[in-house]
This record gives sequence, C-alpha cells and structure tokens, in this order.
Amino acid sequence: MSERAFGNAPRAVSEARHFVVDELVDVPTSVVDEVAVMVSELVTNCVRHTDTEFLVRVEHDRRQVRVEVTDRGPGMPTVRVPPISEPSGRGLRIVRELADSYGIRPLTEAPGKTVWFVVNLDRAPEPSGAERNVPQA
Repeated sequence: MSERAFGNAPRAVSEARHFVVDELVDVPTSVVDEVAVMVSELVTNCVRHTDTEFLVRVEHDRRQVRVEVTDRGPGMPTVRVPPISEPSGRGLRIVRELADSYGIRPLTEAPGKTVWFVVNLDRAPEPSGAERNVPQA
C-alpha cells in the first residue's frame, strides 16, 4: 500500500490523480482511466467541502485496486441527483457507477471520514461500440 498526504488546494486534484496513476503501472489502461476519474471526484470533494489536508491510499494486487481518500472535515458525503442545469454534485454517483464497490467510513478518533472504492481487475472486457446492444433511434 502507498499513501500520500495532500494540502487542501485545487492543484491537489491533479497531484493526487497522478500519484494514484503512477502506482498502477501494471494495471490495464481502461481501469487506470476509471480509477483516475474516481480519484479526481473524491479529491475534488475534499478540496471543495473541507479545509483540511487529506490522505490518499492506493493498493492493488492481481485481483483488485482499492483507493481510500481520508479527510478531517465534518459532515458525511451523500449521493446526490442534481438537476441537469447544476454543473456539480455528481462525484459520488460517478464513483458508484464506475466502482465495483465503494463506501464511506466515519473516523472514530476525530471528525472526518474515509471514502473508498474497489475496482476488480477480473472484469470481462467491455464490448466495442459495434458489438454493444444499443437501441436504435
């Protein structure tokens, strides 16, 4: 497992994403891309909704990738369904859709929480657009 602390600043979003991607050198690119999106969403939540530094942990083996993002901010995130006109508020929905599992664990020793997700590496490959059963308009 690798972990790194980040300061609460907008640049931390790309720094955290690069940190995680760099740890996944032997993971299929399609999985790395999904993980990068989810890390960006969770870290953006830390930057927008807390004023604390946060910790990103990543571990993987042949079966799965697990990422945890821990902050010391108050409150618990929730899955939202914002109106289409609202430009934000979809981070946990994105994680819910892309991850094989995810969760939120409150810290017991202080204010804060850990938001985590797991992506399984033994997924069946996605069919190409030509092979998908896409309804015709």
